[in-house]
Amino acid sequence: MKITRLTLAVALSGIVSTNVLATNGYFSHGYGAKEKGMAGAGVAKGGNSISTANNPASLLQVGERMDWGISIFNPVRSMSVSGEPSLPDGFTPVLGGFPGCSQPGILPCQIPFSHNTGTNESSSEWFPIPSFGFSAKIDNYTMWGISLYGNGGMNSDYRSGSARVLNPASLSTGGAIVNSPGVFGAGNAGVDLMQLFVNTSIAYQANESVALGASIIFAAQAFEATGLAPFANNSLNPSALTNNGHDTSTGFGFKLGANFDLSDSLTLGISYQSKMEMSEFDDYAGLFAEDGDFDIPSTYTVGIAWETSQTSTFLFDYQAIMYTDVTSISNGINPLLTNCIDSLNNTFFAGSPTQLPATGAGCLGGSNGAGFGWDDVSVYKLGYEWSVGDDTFRVGYSTTDQPIASSEVNFNLLAPGVVEDHFTAGYTMKRGGNEWTFFVMYAPEVEVSGTSSFDPAQTISFKMHQLEFGVDFQF
Repeated sequence: MKITRLTLAVALSGIVSTNVLATNGYFSHGYGAKEKGMAGAGVAKGGNSISTANNPASLLQVGERMDWGISIFNPVRSMSVSGEPSLPDGFTPVLGGFPGCSQPGILPCQIPFSHNTGTNESSSEWFPIPSFGFSAKIDNYTMWGISLYGNGGMNSDYRSGSARVLNPASLSTGGAIVNSPGVFGAGNAGVDLMQLFVNTSIAYQANESVALGASIIFAAQAFEATGLAPFANNSLNPSALTNNGHDTSTGFGFKLGANFDLSDSLTLGISYQSKMEMSEFDDYAGLFAEDGDFDIPSTYTVGIAWETSQTSTFLFDYQAIMYTDVTSISNGINPLLTNCIDSLNNTFFAGSPTQLPATGAGCLGGSNGAGFGWDDVSVYKLGYEWSVGDDTFRVGYSTTDQPIASSEVNFNLLAPGVVEDHFTAGYTMKRGGNEWTFFVMYAPEVEVSGTSSFDPAQTISFKMHQLEFGVDFQF
C-alpha cells in the first residue's frame, strides 16, 4: 500500500467532525462495522484495522489492510415538562430574600427558575460518523496500525419552549418573574460536543498463544453551549458560560490489550484505556467544573471469542465505563444547591441593588462545580457471526446501566444519553479481493423522569431512541 494513500485517508477522516450523540452514555456502542454489527462485541476477535479501538492486540488477527467507514446516526430526542411553575408571571420578589430564607445558598433562598409546560423536540437528527484504519507488518511477530474514530450522549438542539426566569433588567426595583423564550429562557438552547481519536498501535506475538498490544491515543474535542444565560447567576465565570462558539481541547491517553488463546476454539481478550487528561475548555470555564475541565473517562473490557464451528463464532464482552473519573460529568446538581451562593441570591439577601458575584466551590465552573451526575456504567455485549462461502452474517445485542438518575433531570436535558439496549445486524461480502461490510443498529426508546431541583412543583422528562447504519470498505 502506498504511503500517499494512507496520508490522504487520514487527512480526509480528520476533516469530518464526529458529533458525540448517545449510545452507552456517550461512548459508541462499537467501533468498525463488523463490531457494530455484533453490538460492539469484539475485544477477543478483531474484524479490521479499526478494531484497535477495542484492543490493539487485534492487529495480529486482522493482518495488513486499510479500511474506510462511514455511518449515519439518527438520535431522536425530546423533553417535556408537567406541572405549572410555582411563581406566577409578573411576580416581584423583595430585596432581602424570599419568605423562609434564612441563609444564602440554602433553599428557598435560591432565585426560582421554572420551565413552562409542554414538549420540545431536539432538532439536528442526522449525523455522519467517519472512521478509518490502516495496519501493516513490521516483522513476522510484530504489526503496527493507525485508526481514527469518534464516540457516539451529549448533543441537543432545542429551538422552542420557554422558561419563567427573573428579569435581570429590573434588579434595581426588586426584579420581576417573566416568561422568556427558550427551554432555559435564553433562546435556542443546546450543546454540541465533537470528539476525534487518533489511535497509533503496535502488537507483538509473544508466543503461540499470547498476543500483546499497546496504543498511544491522541484525542481532540470541540464544544459549544447555547441558551444558558440565566445560569450566569450560578457561575463563577459568567462570561465563559454560554454562546461562545466552539472551543477546542486536546489530550493524550493510552490503551493496553492482550489476547490469550485458551484452546483451539476459545480466545480471551482484555483491554484497558486510561483516563485521558484533556486541556480545559477556556471559553466554557464558567460551565464545566474545575475551570472548564472535561477529561475523557477510563474504560476496561474483557471478553471471549468462541469458535462454535469452523464457520461460526460467538462473542461476549463486558465493558466498564468510569464516568466518575471526571468531575464535570459525575458531579450532580446538588453542589449548586448546597455549596453555591448565586449572584442574584447574594444581591437579594444583602438587599443591594448592585448584583454581587456568585461564590462557592459548587457553582458552575467551581472546583466542585455542578455537572451532569452520570454514574459509572457496565455494558454487556453479545455477538454471533457465521459464514457461508464469501458471505458473513452477524447479529448482536447489548445492554447497559442507566447513567442518569431521576434526581439529575435539570441539566441532562442538554445531554440525554439514556438509551440502554442495542439490537444490531451485519453482513460482509468479499468480491474481487475487496471487502464490503454493512451494519444496522436500533436502540429502543428510554425515558427518564424526575422532579425539578429548581421548582419541585414540576416534573421533567426526556426520552430518546436511535438508529444507526453504515458501511466499511477494505482497500
